[in-house]
Amino acid sequence: MEKIEEQFANLRIAKRCALNGDPTYLLDIDVSKSVEAESNHLVAVSCSNKSIKVYNRETLHLLREYSGHPGLLNGVRFAHTSENMLFSACSDGTIKCWDIRLATQEAVQSFSGYPSNVFISFDINCSDLIVCAGTEKVEEDTFMVFWDARSNTNYACAAKEPLGTYSETHNDDITKICFHPIKPNLVVSGSTDGLVNVFDINKENEDDALIATCNSNSSVSFIGWSGKDYKQVYCMTHTEGFCWWDLTQIDTEEPMTLLQILDVREVVFIENSNLNYLIGGLYHEKADKLFVVGGTAMGNIHLINCGIDGLSLVGTLHGGHSATVRSFYWNMTDDSLLTGGEDAQLLLWKPGAVERSLVKKASMKIASSVQQQVRVHSTSLKRKKK
Repeated sequence: MEKIEEQFANLRIAKRCALNGDPTYLLDIDVSKSVEAESNHLVAVSCSNKSIKVYNRETLHLLREYSGHPGLLNGVRFAHTSENMLFSACSDGTIKCWDIRLATQEAVQSFSGYPSNVFISFDINCSDLIVCAGTEKVEEDTFMVFWDARSNTNYACAAKEPLGTYSETHNDDITKICFHPIKPNLVVSGSTDGLVNVFDINKENEDDALIATCNSNSSVSFIGWSGKDYKQVYCMTHTEGFCWWDLTQIDTEEPMTLLQILDVREVVFIENSNLNYLIGGLYHEKADKLFVVGGTAMGNIHLINCGIDGLSLVGTLHGGHSATVRSFYWNMTDDSLLTGGEDAQLLLWKPGAVERSLVKKASMKIASSVQQQVRVHSTSLKRKKK
């Protein structure tokens, strides 16, 4: 198998899609995963202008757009078993499911939270049976809210009410929710309180469900699963820190922590460049390697290898974005990469591709009211105090 370093170095822009109209941040990207979509993947993007856009993955041709959301969008996820079902979370306290086969602005399912809920994170489990959302802290309360995701035969039915909540294990905003890739009963949550919690939702109550609590010592910005059979969890923080834990050590005397770095920008050396922020992480199953993705304010993208002995640069992609990169999706099937940024561009990178249009869009800034509501990376090199 070709080395990851060579695959990454060989990536070139195949397609470039610039959003028209007002300058928009591309906050989250997901790609359809079902077998029926193998030859014609769909791409969904959530934008800072409160719209969702769905594209053909190969051509980046716009297929659907859902606009008019009453609040900020906080993620998009395709169902695992159907390429046509797309879920989104909104800060108005609702999760919606869209059938992209239908030429309508109406969601086919809606999941309502409790009156005070403001959803800022969500995910759907690998069996498409359970949806979970994380809330902002309101007064003293913060919740993980769960619903039955199975569709009703009547599309016009009322919004689904929650199955229940977890409310005791975080004491601040729940910034990330991530279900296990192959075990539908496992979910990990991350919070501004610095905690990363792992749950088995098959258990009867929250106390029994809590399997592990890991402390990142900073506000959590990204979480994921890694390792053979996905028995590890990792997180990134809003102060550009990185933590990595081994869940197989829960019942042993060995430490769970594989690696903990307070500020990745201080330990990764990049010749003739710098690292301003972290975007997220990805576990490459074929190579059995974990990678961190970061970037620069001018739009360069860095791939960083994670090992128990530390972090090291794999390579850098230049010439794509002209501003901060907010989101990415690496396709393991064909080693292609999708990236979205603050320059309102969606880029498709493929090995050895040649881009027909070489026009690079100028950097665009967003009104401060929007900027305050989306993640702003810390550019200070000072470590956050524990």
